Amino acid sequence: MRIDEIIERSPEPTFSFEFFPPKTDEAEARLHETLETLRPMDPSFVSVTYGAGGSSRDRTINVVKSLREQHGLEAMAHLTCVGGTKDDIRGVLGQIREAGIHNVLALRGDPPGGEERFSPTPGGFASSPELTQLITDEFDFCVGGAAYPEPHPDARHADDDVETAKAKVEAGAKFLITQLFYDNADYFSFVRRLREIGVDVPVIPEIMPITQISQVRGFAKKIGARVPEGLSRELDAREDDPDAIKDFGVSYATLQASELLANGAPGIHFITMNRSPATRAILSALRLHRPWEKTPEAPAEPGDVVAPA
Repeated sequence: MRIDEIIERSPEPTFSFEFFPPKTDEAEARLHETLETLRPMDPSFVSVTYGAGGSSRDRTINVVKSLREQHGLEAMAHLTCVGGTKDDIRGVLGQIREAGIHNVLALRGDPPGGEERFSPTPGGFASSPELTQLITDEFDFCVGGAAYPEPHPDARHADDDVETAKAKVEAGAKFLITQLFYDNADYFSFVRRLREIGVDVPVIPEIMPITQISQVRGFAKKIGARVPEGLSRELDAREDDPDAIKDFGVSYATLQASELLANGAPGIHFITMNRSPATRAILSALRLHRPWEKTPEAPAEPGDVVAPA
């Protein structure tokens, strides 16, 4: 089923999970164990990432196919512009179609390891709107795009991320999934700016439950995300207690998601890191609390305190 139809028909917010392709037999077994644990949570859909330079292309397709056929989950394949010509990518899209997959997340992709900036592959695509346009013109997929509530590291100016998101939608993207962020004000501001320029597709916020200090700071550095001062302080206070960090991370993500849903976010996309405990705890709490049924508060402005600190 197409994800745009899932979102449109869902009577409540959608909850979805992101996985990455395992590299070893042991990791694959752990992924299937995680899937069996999370399947009773009834996700609206799941997605599978695509390695830098297309390094996990075949594994991505195989995992997405397995998610559909073995686990009964509606799955989406990530696809990047990196490491392939336009004809190469047409071939990958053909494989995805033959695997019975209906949904693709079209991404520019990160530079391959060792490279600081993205360079188009000769004969390939220079941007995700170009990739989205090709998919829309030549294939019958539901296409999603990435969105950046905080400036993308390669953003050329203050409005670049909003303009790029609009270009993706004009090229055929039916929904957007944000990069992870730790301050909800950035999401609310970004969505407001999109609406002001006529972009009306669903914008699903992405959340990664914090389980390790090095993890949150590593991701933040890579994507240019801010770690609010209060969050950083509370993590530092628990740096010698891994279990306390996990407990705090679940609490922070639950309250962050609650505020997003109470103020109109169409769902939450969880980065699972191929593990289940944190995601299960957060989603269970959200479904019990049902914040989307509460009276919404005025969305916060950038710099306000919008999640526990």
